[in-house]
Amino acid sequence: MEKRNNVTMFILLGLSQNKNTEIFCFVLFLFCYIAIWLGNLLIIISITCSQLLDQPMYFFLNYLSLSDLCYTSTVTPCSLMTDLLAEIKTISYNSCMMQLFTTHFFGGVEIFILTGMAYDRYVAIYKPLHYTIIMSRQKCNTIILVCCTGGFVHSASQLLLTIFLPFCGPNEIDHYFCDVYPLLKLACSNTHTIGLLVIANSGLIALVTFIILMLSYFFILYTIRGYSVESRNKALSTCSSHVMVVVLFFAPALFIYIRPATTFPEDKVFALFYTIIAPMFNPLIYTLRNTEMKNAMRKVWCNHALLDGK
Repeated sequence: MEKRNNVTMFILLGLSQNKNTEIFCFVLFLFCYIAIWLGNLLIIISITCSQLLDQPMYFFLNYLSLSDLCYTSTVTPCSLMTDLLAEIKTISYNSCMMQLFTTHFFGGVEIFILTGMAYDRYVAIYKPLHYTIIMSRQKCNTIILVCCTGGFVHSASQLLLTIFLPFCGPNEIDHYFCDVYPLLKLACSNTHTIGLLVIANSGLIALVTFIILMLSYFFILYTIRGYSVESRNKALSTCSSHVMVVVLFFAPALFIYIRPATTFPEDKVFALFYTIIAPMFNPLIYTLRNTEMKNAMRKVWCNHALLDGK
């Protein structure tokens, strides 16, 4: 415990040490962060103010957008924007542990919500006659509660694996936010066992979830072969949107967490995909490729404009 208290502040090395590159990144990530907020708020308001909220798929999409906003807000404002303009990028020990917990909590919630959405599509394709009974509002609320519980258990495990490690220097984290592997690299003790536990936690959760998601969509696409052209196109549009989101989020996460506890310079670039790029593209993928979503947005915002005009 005494050795751990030797380090009360960490220095984040960030994405680059070049000032021009940092300014460019600041402008780029500011645009991305604004796009994330505008896109996800647009989805949340459009679903909440329309009848789409009664449909399980959009009920889950509403919570996915909310988790996206919370998830990116744990990293982007400070670590990806404010720190880019700072001469020395520092974060206190307590703030670092809090960022570690919140990042994995909202990331875990997002992973489990994507799984819930895949289950919803599976029921809709395989048991269409019993869909409304199986996917009742009570069942949807239970799934969201399970997603939050799963995210909490996952993030609490990550925190417990890290918080008792002794940090006695150096204190430079080769990343733009506090994550497990960069912190294990700084620990003044043998972290081999903890590294294996991190793989068993983050790595296996991501891998198993990814396999389940891919298998569910494979079975869905296999089943809809005999459907009418219109039904098949609608199912294909919905599933392809979900698959794009899943691949964009899981592929870089698997690259980082499924291997032994080592860090590479490329990790920071891959981490951008699931911390800012995927949350930015989620609204585009779910709106531009979804007719019901576009119609709901048109009705909500056109009616709002008419009311303001009157």
